Amino acid sequence: MQKLAISGGVPVEGDIPLNGAKNSALPILAGSLLCKGETVLENCPRLTDVYAAMRILTHTGCCCAIKEHTVSVCADGVCCSEIPEALMQEMRSSIVFLGALLGRTGSCSVCYPGGCELGPRPIDIHLDALRKMGVRILRRDGRLECTAPCGLKGACVHLRFPSVGATENVILAAVLAKGETIIHNAAREPEICDLAHFLRGCGAFIRGDGESTIRIKGTDELNGCVHRIMPDRIAGITYLTAAAATGGAVRLCGTQNACMENVLPVLEQAGCRIERASDDIYLSAPSRLRAVPRLRTMPHPGFPTDVQPIIMAAMTVAEGVSVFEENIFECRYRHADGLVQMGADICVSGRTAVVSGVKELSGAHVNATDLRSGAALVIAGLAAHGETEVRQIHHIDRGYEEIEKRLSAAGARIRRVAQ
Repeated sequence: MQKLAISGGVPVEGDIPLNGAKNSALPILAGSLLCKGETVLENCPRLTDVYAAMRILTHTGCCCAIKEHTVSVCADGVCCSEIPEALMQEMRSSIVFLGALLGRTGSCSVCYPGGCELGPRPIDIHLDALRKMGVRILRRDGRLECTAPCGLKGACVHLRFPSVGATENVILAAVLAKGETIIHNAAREPEICDLAHFLRGCGAFIRGDGESTIRIKGTDELNGCVHRIMPDRIAGITYLTAAAATGGAVRLCGTQNACMENVLPVLEQAGCRIERASDDIYLSAPSRLRAVPRLRTMPHPGFPTDVQPIIMAAMTVAEGVSVFEENIFECRYRHADGLVQMGADICVSGRTAVVSGVKELSGAHVNATDLRSGAALVIAGLAAHGETEVRQIHHIDRGYEEIEKRLSAAGARIRRVAQ
């Protein structure tokens, strides 16, 4: 067991390189199942969730290798469409293998996914869409037994909510299906566009990604390609917010600025000066942030739920009152308890959290309860006076590659130690 030891009160200042996006790498790894020959993914982050996805691929019969930040996958030997419960439970994104395996083998047996506990994330949206494509689904002994006895066929799919996972599953199932699939009310996240870009490089016919209607024309086969994973916009906002909360200044290197424009204005509203270059972002923070009056999480291009805990951590030491409204997940305020332990003034009622900024936080021993709550506690620890210990950092390692090394290289006093 390991933990992060933080000596707070030091501005985060310097250059921070941005790694590839976890939320892009995972569905693309699943998509490699559909391809003949070798798939090579560059800028792939070295994360526990990525390793878990590679273990699933290996179990199905793929040959996988990783060197530095390049992953290679050869799916020519796929021979298994059943994913054991132990592998499914390692991450919530494992459900994206449902569409990929159905597209490759015409059948799939999976259990419900594991990962962060953020409240119910029903997969009925996924299953309803796949049924329209000719999939028969049987729930038995806690597993989903899925078959397409007549093959996958194109369909007109209306998602009742723009679910990222459901959109990815339908795309992965549709690229090798017969006919055309149209997804209405599709998720519009940049990671959806990266998945579509990868699949087009393999020979798929997809258009409309990034918009609310996506059209996929099925093809007979896909071939592996070389693809570079997009930068991680959520990790980028995390590092910028760490500088903002500590009164620092950082240059974020290797970004796609357009993907972060739904959050950068929030940091500017809080008093930060932001300069955008072609693939860099520079942030300079005031000595104390201003509160952002109201933030509502919404599907993209709205304010992302993954960023809510991160911005809340910074608002705990801002001047004024901030009100957060969480509209995506029911249990997305679990980080509030840890922040309160550090002296934050937070009142949570249902989907609303009211944060009254305090002049300073104090170091404490806190537990990461999920990926983004862990990042929020790290930010709070960097801003706090005294010593902070963040435990259960396996959650953080799911989505941040060596977070302590990136932050310490920018002046933060943070290190990984044995617990």
